[in-house]
Amino acid sequence: MSTFKKLIIAVTALFILLTVILNMALIRQADSPTGIYRVEAKRLADDIEERGSYDLSDYPHLTGVFTEDDGDLYISDEQYVIIEAAGRLYRVEYNTSDYRSWLLLINGALAVVLLMLFILFRYIRRNIILPFGRLNDVPQELARGNLAVPIPEEKSRFFGKFTWGVNMLRESIEENRTKEISMQRDKKLLLLSLSHDIKTPLSAIKLNAKALAKGLYKDEQKQREAAESINARADEIEGFVSRITKASSEDFMDFEVHMGEEFLSVILSRINERYAPQLNISSTEFVIDDYDDCILSCDGDRLAECLQNLIENAIKYGDGRLIEICFDTMDGCKLITVKNTGCTLEAKELPQIFESFHRGSNAEKAKGSGLGLFICRKLMALMGGEVYADIKDECFLVTLVVRLA
Repeated sequence: MSTFKKLIIAVTALFILLTVILNMALIRQADSPTGIYRVEAKRLADDIEERGSYDLSDYPHLTGVFTEDDGDLYISDEQYVIIEAAGRLYRVEYNTSDYRSWLLLINGALAVVLLMLFILFRYIRRNIILPFGRLNDVPQELARGNLAVPIPEEKSRFFGKFTWGVNMLRESIEENRTKEISMQRDKKLLLLSLSHDIKTPLSAIKLNAKALAKGLYKDEQKQREAAESINARADEIEGFVSRITKASSEDFMDFEVHMGEEFLSVILSRINERYAPQLNISSTEFVIDDYDDCILSCDGDRLAECLQNLIENAIKYGDGRLIEICFDTMDGCKLITVKNTGCTLEAKELPQIFESFHRGSNAEKAKGSGLGLFICRKLMALMGGEVYADIKDECFLVTLVVRLA
């Protein structure tokens, strides 16, 4: 707030200073002895010298020419200048611009501009600075986990949508936290239940194994039954382990897709606006190949999210020379391929790169969660499309297959 007040004071002081300088310049010009009337008076004298006559209409700033025959040469209520021509003295009367009127007009206009500036500053303060100040602490509180932080409702068209979006973000964080807690609780209960269930067959295995080890079963039939019991209990344990594995690999993220129709050009414009300036700064060549615009059957926001994930990966794991978006059409689908140079991933790793939390051998020095391609696969599947990856000529290519509308 103090910075904004300093800005207002600085702008006002500069405006007043410029006003004073302009007024001084106008006053100096009004007091200046030079003027257009002197030029016209000199031309008049030349005409009298050369022709002995003159036409007053040729001199728009001169209002009259008088000699001693017209009375006292030096007495007049008008502004005048004395010239000499053909051996006689002439009183040449003239008019000049009313500098006082000009001063009043200019200063009035400047006063109106200054008033408008104050109104603009007041509007900015009331509709932008103050609402922003009220929201200043909200992101920090959300980052700390304080989801109960009050978010003031703003009717301002500048911040109304912003506060609505922040409220949605808080609700989303709170919902995700609730889901995570519920999921962790369910998995914990499942693991506790399975660990308890494992104890029974495990005890039977241990008893039969000890009996066999000590030779308690002399009869071959008893030995065979003990071995079969051990095998059956081992199968039970294997089933429990499978359930644990399945539970640990179940989807931990909910994906929501709203299917609709979107022009390819709209999605690519969003991508270009977001990444072209960034990649230009890093001297990475960013190319979007020529394409025929078409309507895609998809969730436009989710498809843009997939492309963003692919480009982020290209930035993170490529060599920074080239990122290219290519296109093809096949079997009623649009193929959108993101290609980057400098691929160091081994081809044998391609089947695993779409798994959750999987990070390739080329990701040692790059930060990440291993979820980007996993999210792409899930979203594309929900939109009725596909995604696949390939390596060609030391370039990494990921292709999104999107159905045409």
